[in-house]
Amino acid sequence: MKAIAWLIVLLCTVNAFTASVNYPDHWWTPVTDKVVPTWEILPQAASKDKNEVIISKRNELGLLSNFSATPFTMLKTDYASLEGLWQSMKLPENEKDQRMKLSQAWVNKREDVEKLTAFEALKAGKAAEAIMKEKGITWVSFRGHKIEYKGKHADAYYEIIEAATRAKIDQNPKVKEVLLKTGTLTLRPDHHEDKDGTKAWKYYDIYMKLRAELKDHPNKKLYNEDWYKHFAKRYKLSSAFAK
Repeated sequence: MKAIAWLIVLLCTVNAFTASVNYPDHWWTPVTDKVVPTWEILPQAASKDKNEVIISKRNELGLLSNFSATPFTMLKTDYASLEGLWQSMKLPENEKDQRMKLSQAWVNKREDVEKLTAFEALKAGKAAEAIMKEKGITWVSFRGHKIEYKGKHADAYYEIIEAATRAKIDQNPKVKEVLLKTGTLTLRPDHHEDKDGTKAWKYYDIYMKLRAELKDHPNKKLYNEDWYKHFAKRYKLSSAFAK
């Protein structure tokens, strides 16, 4: 029995070693730039020996970033990126939106932000956040539903983001390829996170969850439009539109 146990340990060790040497070395190549953005966590902050990697925008792992130009369609709405979805939810949906009653200073239109990626989308979101802060708006919206994303509707907010990530992976084969290529690595963010964030912001955890689903069934479809059935009722969401 001891011999069998040792054999199992040996095989596991060999498999782990084989998997690790197949990871591209450049995922951990140190960045030596004299000037580095204050938000960025560099690739060398993760250790290959500890089976972890930074989802760095400096290499192909950046496809897993919310910033990446990886278009997807969810519930018949087209988004240029996950960041476009994130930031667009801060903006009024139409003229009947309660936020339009509170302010006329919205610089961007929701549908335009849905078509943005990376820092352009983030900039639009920051402009919306400034208005939200000034007017005491603590919610975002999705398909007409108010969502207290840092409060009682954190789970609803998470469900939206997970569904969008599933759609992104399904509709962008290269994203799935890169995700599966990360094997068993612990994925870590390439930016410093807000201390008051919600679990929906932990995109690396979402990717590891979905990677586990794909492990034994790489051709599995992750996204299903049925997720939205009874969504508002399940979380007891109210309308974002003025009566």
